[in-house]
Formats: sequence, structure tokens, C-alpha cells
Amino acid sequence: MLLAISKNELVGRQKKLIDKLQASQLDCAILFSVVDIFYLTGFHFHPTERPICYFIDPQQKSHLFVPALEHEHAEEFACVDHVHSYPEYPGLRHPMEYLKDALAEAQFAGKRVGFDADGYGSSMGYRGQKVSQFLEAKDFSSIYGWVEEMRVIKSAAEIELIKESCRWGNLAHRLLQKYTKPGLSEIEITSRASTEATMAMIETLGPDYKPHGNTAYAIFRGQIGPMSAFPHAVTQNLVLKKGDTLVTGAAGEVWGYHSELERTMFVQEVSSEQEKYFHFMLQAQDIAFAHIKPGKPMSYVEEAVQAFFKENEIQHLTSHHTGHAIGLLGHEAPFFDLGDHTMMQPGMVMTVEPGIYVRGLGGFRHSDTVVVTEDGMEMLTYYPRDLASMICV
Repeated sequence: MLLAISKNELVGRQKKLIDKLQASQLDCAILFSVVDIFYLTGFHFHPTERPICYFIDPQQKSHLFVPALEHEHAEEFACVDHVHSYPEYPGLRHPMEYLKDALAEAQFAGKRVGFDADGYGSSMGYRGQKVSQFLEAKDFSSIYGWVEEMRVIKSAAEIELIKESCRWGNLAHRLLQKYTKPGLSEIEITSRASTEATMAMIETLGPDYKPHGNTAYAIFRGQIGPMSAFPHAVTQNLVLKKGDTLVTGAAGEVWGYHSELERTMFVQEVSSEQEKYFHFMLQAQDIAFAHIKPGKPMSYVEEAVQAFFKENEIQHLTSHHTGHAIGLLGHEAPFFDLGDHTMMQPGMVMTVEPGIYVRGLGGFRHSDTVVVTEDGMEMLTYYPRDLASMICV
């Protein structure tokens, strides 16, 4: 399989955006979103204080505006017609002055311009003018979220990359469970499992493999014992004890595409109380799977899960929605949530992860990655889910 998105598909994405601009009577566009630039051009870069943007001119040509240190990198890897660069930030002349020149040369003046943000944003010390302060356009319109909406329905190539991610998450998790023993620290276990899975991944996939993110990994993320009752705990360097509840995570990005595999496991033994909440969680996930249907709103899934929690009087032990879209980001829209009425469509890739959290006992959450199909869903992750398989011996 091709371990990347083809140039033809990238060009098709750009054409789709151009069509949307024309339908909205916009002449040109400027985008600053890192993930959207990668989605449209295939150029993966590290955003810093140095501004980077993508723009489409009135002649429908595509451009990348980058710092000089990225110029050759962009020419080598970006699917665009033109690359522009500036010496450095902050420099003797501000990068926005160079962008002003590039936009003028591309005939943006007096045009109807769409942008996803009125300037570059960074938490790394960047300061600079807004586009609307230096570009004399006919008018400006926000196209924020347009490319994100394009990313919602995955192509066949995107789904294959996500499936490949699932395979290596599966291996990493197998190794994590194999090495999970009382008396060992979470960092020791996760480091060993992640390294071994990564070495197998790069040896198997060969030089064509580009992660554009994390290689294969499996983690506890601090969700060990009573700490597993915090849905987004962070690594604590805890030492595992017999009877601990564990909530795990495993994946491996392939050309920037994510998957999500999470499991609730137990160290050597499981109590009746742990078993009770584990089965509640498993039932909730099965209910969610059964309600994933094209043509139904996202909220339809969450309503069914919440009804189950309420029926069993455990809704007070839940604290997050049932799932989210996934792709180039670990969390994307739409969401399995009561407030999200986006219609499910074939090609949407989602996580399914209803969780139950009992203070002092632990958290109970499996997460599986699925794709919506014409008549329901297809499970992309395939790690065992049953209780017997989740006891680490």
C-alpha cells in the first residue's frame, strides 16, 4: 500500500477548496492552520514563532509562505505552485511585510479574500500585524472551519492509513500487556513496549514510512490504580501493584494519521466491584456501536448511551461524551455528544469510548476506532475487549 496521500489526492483537495471559494464568490484565500496546510499540501512542518501560511491567488495558483529555513524543505515536499520565503523572524524587516509583498504580487489587492484567521498566531513569542491591517482588499470573509469540514469524510486512502495505524497500535498494546507486572514502573513498561513496537514497525514498513507524528507507542498516561479515575491523568511514574485498575492507550501515526486504541486492564486479579463497572462500560460501548448508523445524528449515539447510564443509576460516574472524530488530529469534530446533531455519513472515522470513573477504585474505558459505513460501522481496531483477556498475569 502507499504509505502517503498521493499528489493527485492533494491536488483534488485544493480544487475542492477552490470550488467552495467560487461558490461563495471569493476570489482568493489565506490559511494559517497548521493541520489544514498539511492536509492541502502534504507539507509537514514544525510551527514556531516564524509565520507560515498557504494561499490561493485569484488565478487559482497555490502558494506557501515560509521562513528561509523551510524554503528548500517546502520546495521538496509541498504540493504547491509557488514557494515564498523571508529571512528570519523578527529580523530587520517583519515577515508580514514580506507577506504583504507576496500577496500584492499575487494580485490580492481589491479582491474578495477569505481567511481562516486574521493573521498568524503562535504561543512561542510571535507578534505581528493582522492581514486586514496591511492588505487593501475589497472585503474579507472568514472561511474558518472550511478545510476542517472537508476533513470529516475520509477517503479510501486516508482510511487505509488509519488502518495501518491501528495495526501498530495493536502490536504496541500487545507488548504493553505482556510487560505489565506488579513492581514495575509505568515508564519502564511503556518505554519497552513502545520501543519494541516501533522497531518492528520501521523494519516492516521500510524507508517509505513517514510517521509525521508519533511512531508506535503504548501508554498508561498515569491512569493506574486510583489515578485511573481521572479521565485525563498525566504520567506519575507510578509503580504497578496487584489488583490495580489500568487504563491504557496505544497507536502509531502513519503519514500524520491517527487511530485510538484504549483498554481497561487489571494487574493479576480483579475484584467483584471492578468487574461490575467493567461490564457496565462494555455494555455502554456495545450500545454505542449498535446506534452508529448513517443518516442519524451524532447525538443519537450519546442519547442511547446516556439512557443506559441513567437506567443503571451510574450517570453521576460519567464525565465525557462517547467519542469523537479522529484523523490528522487525535480529536476532531464531530462528536458523539448530546449537543452535536451532525448527521453520520459513510467515511466518518470515529472513536467509541464511553467511560465510567469511580473515585478510589479506578476508571473503566475502552476506546475503539471505527468507520461509518453504508449500513452501520466497521471496527478498525481489533484488540480483545472481554474481561478475561484484560487481566494481566
